Amino acid sequence: MLKSSRYELRILANSSRSNTMNFDRGLWIGHEEIAAQSTLPRLPVMNPYTQEQWGSVAQADASDVDRAVLSAQQCVETAWSTTSGYQRGRLLNRLADLLDAQAERFAELETRNNGKLYKETLTQMRFAARSYRYYAGYADKIHGEYLPLDNPRIVDFTVYRPFGVVALITPWNSPMAILSNKLAPALAAGNCAVVKPSEFAPVTTLEFAQLFKEAGFPAGVVNVVTGAGDTGAALVNHPKVRKISFTGGNAGGRKVMEQAAQRQVPVTLELGGKSPNIVFADADLSRAVNGAIAGIFAAGGQTCIAGSRLLVQRPVYEQIVDELGRRARLIRQGDPMQPDTQMGPVANAPQHARILGLIEQARGGGARMVAGPGIEGQTVPGRGLFVPATVFADVRNDMDIARHEVFGPVLAVLPFEDEDEAIRIANDSEFGLAGGIWTRDIARGHRVAGRLECGNVWINTYRVGAVQAPFGGRKASGFGRERGSEGLRAYLTVQNVMVDTAETDDDPFSIRT
Repeated sequence: MLKSSRYELRILANSSRSNTMNFDRGLWIGHEEIAAQSTLPRLPVMNPYTQEQWGSVAQADASDVDRAVLSAQQCVETAWSTTSGYQRGRLLNRLADLLDAQAERFAELETRNNGKLYKETLTQMRFAARSYRYYAGYADKIHGEYLPLDNPRIVDFTVYRPFGVVALITPWNSPMAILSNKLAPALAAGNCAVVKPSEFAPVTTLEFAQLFKEAGFPAGVVNVVTGAGDTGAALVNHPKVRKISFTGGNAGGRKVMEQAAQRQVPVTLELGGKSPNIVFADADLSRAVNGAIAGIFAAGGQTCIAGSRLLVQRPVYEQIVDELGRRARLIRQGDPMQPDTQMGPVANAPQHARILGLIEQARGGGARMVAGPGIEGQTVPGRGLFVPATVFADVRNDMDIARHEVFGPVLAVLPFEDEDEAIRIANDSEFGLAGGIWTRDIARGHRVAGRLECGNVWINTYRVGAVQAPFGGRKASGFGRERGSEGLRAYLTVQNVMVDTAETDDDPFSIRT
């Protein structure tokens, strides 16, 4: 198997002239890169900007997944179970230092793999390192409590225990940031992990796994299997996997939940959204427009929290629509590595085709396009999987463009009359991940936030994240929380312990309370 050394890959990655790299990799199991046993075809590693293949990765089958899970299980039973919380914290801090030191390299690899702007992937690498440091601080502070019972002879206390082997399945839009939401608390809690990255963006996960060896973690703590849906299914169905965390689309989330239910394994699901971003007439309209653009176009709409439904109060509706159309038509698209690029390509060819299809469907369904494909003066680069920033006005909430998650740079703008109608429209969705509120009336902001059926609400800002703040959705957007103290508890199970301090036994048939 061909493999560049880390030094050679860094040289290639830092070359602004290089559009191709030799990234041909196997699986990462037990601190070693190994060849897959499967005969499945290798998966191409593509650059969505150049549309060139610059490597390939193995596609693991059930036997490969079994090797990875058994490697993690062995580590659970030996080295990791005897590693103190203090030492786990030291290792996580060391890992964060290594990631910070190589953040530029990882950011470029991720940009070349999924097309996201380099300035955003670099920020996400720093965010990921921050996550590992945050949970490093928790590692030696995981403890239960003493419980005074009615019976004075019984000493009772609780202990938090790790699950053991956890399966972590991540998407293609933000691989390293989303992995850190899962892996950092899982390791701090004392679990070992098998990670399955998206088949469209596996590069940084495979590279990152090598840092665990360099940081001094025991072999088997983190293992990586690459592949498509069948690989993920084999991992979810493995009998030694005790906890599953999945971030991805709703169809995939339902399959994971169905499979996990067969073994009654706990699941955290972070799925899609069709998030309402609500602009009241009293808002600072300049800030609101900036927030709307950041919410849908800053990441090319390829984020679960995208503010893809913009609800605007009638008195300022046309003003906002005109300004959004004008601004969208001016967005600079191009090489995601260049600092003046404002929006990069879509991450992969299937998603590119899907987005364009949904745009055409909306055009034929009665929505008014004010920016997007075919608009005079608005163009996209001659190469790459680009979709122009698209804005639809006069959208009704029963239209497909307002119901379905596009996961691309497509904004639907809906009018509303008053607060009650805004809330009714916002909540009339199967999704419940995020929402935004723009108003100078802080009482209104709090009041509307309390009525929105979503897990995350921003007031006079949008798309801000923090490792300390819990993140997750309601309804079809999933359940469970990542980040913050809630994210740590997701990887712990509570054990109750009772100790009888009496010197003699009672009648064995007596009721003990």
